[in-house]
Amino acid sequence: MKIRVGVIFGGESVEHEVSIISAIQAMNKLDQEKYETIPIYITKDREWYTGEMLRDIEIYQDLSLVKKYGKNVVLYYKKGSYVLQKKTFPRRVIKEVDIIFPIVHGTNVEDGVLQGYLQTIGIPFVGSNVYGSVVGQDKTYMKDIWAEADLPMTKYVWFYDVDYKKDSEEVLKKISKLRFPVIVKPATTGSSVGIMVCDDQESLIEGIDDAIQYDNKIIVEEVVENLKEVNIAVMGNYEHQRVSEIEEVLSSNKFLTYADKYIGNGKGKLKGSKAPVKNSSKGMASANRKLPADLSDKMRKEVEEIAIKAFKVLGSSGNSRIDFLIDDAKKKVYINEINSIPGSLAFYLWEAKGIDFSSMLDDMIQIGIKDYKKRVSKTHSFETNILKGFAEHGGLKGMKGVKGKLR
Repeated sequence: MKIRVGVIFGGESVEHEVSIISAIQAMNKLDQEKYETIPIYITKDREWYTGEMLRDIEIYQDLSLVKKYGKNVVLYYKKGSYVLQKKTFPRRVIKEVDIIFPIVHGTNVEDGVLQGYLQTIGIPFVGSNVYGSVVGQDKTYMKDIWAEADLPMTKYVWFYDVDYKKDSEEVLKKISKLRFPVIVKPATTGSSVGIMVCDDQESLIEGIDDAIQYDNKIIVEEVVENLKEVNIAVMGNYEHQRVSEIEEVLSSNKFLTYADKYIGNGKGKLKGSKAPVKNSSKGMASANRKLPADLSDKMRKEVEEIAIKAFKVLGSSGNSRIDFLIDDAKKKVYINEINSIPGSLAFYLWEAKGIDFSSMLDDMIQIGIKDYKKRVSKTHSFETNILKGFAEHGGLKGMKGVKGKLR
């Protein structure tokens, strides 16, 4: 009997379209002999839809077609099964699901919000739990935890938007301890959205004003000189970890931009931009890269060891891509950030190690099943009802009127 895998993607996030690309890639690569794939698309207004047509990327060019032909559903636990049930009458069960594979990016979906719902209803799911997802998405939590673990990072400062609006001079004074150039980022977005490299105070203010549009927490970091940017993926959980090949990402910009990751050079245009589009459906796999990265054996080992430690200390699970910044002149390695559900799932990094896309997805699902079994084996509640006899000891004094209304 096939395992029924519900692939969740989309959501109310600035990375909505990136999630669609990643999910469709993965659904086309899941082993059809082993898994029944059930697409579950979350619209930007938080409605859930399912239907086979959602596996075709063309349908997302006109979202009215999704609502016209897809089935609007809710996911919940019903009589011993996890089901997708129609929201509209007749409210019949459309599909039963065994495990959820969230292939999502950004706020409200990758950051623990979705994982919290899945964990609340009790369904098995792939990837990090609520805690691992939260700290994997919020760069301030992530870096503060890594700093406590003594991992090498560039100097950084973070602050709330309300503090900046209240006293910008005080926040700028705090940032002045960093050396220019600096890079300004919203703390919880990904795909390089809202990021700006700033060479002076004027551009710093511009960068902060832009980042505040996307988040209530902003992080400012020193830029690495003589930059070489490398990425590695880690597969596993807190018990076991293994690493992929390391890539060196090539970009003509000071950092890897949204266009580098998801557009490239070619024909077509991205809405709101004059930049041409190429390989727009390949995600991070379309970025220019050197694979394997040009690193010494010593530096390669250092990146691998830091990546495993960073993955484990955050409580990550599944497949995460971890990004590094290297000062090529000083041969100094800095960990930058983790992507708990990386764009394109970093399948190309595993392929370079001889693990094909389908096998990688299978490994992720198996880890999700193991995590679920460990989670349900732990004690989360007690059978003893501490409210029994509460009234007899005066616990409900003054509640007589309320008790009458409850009958």
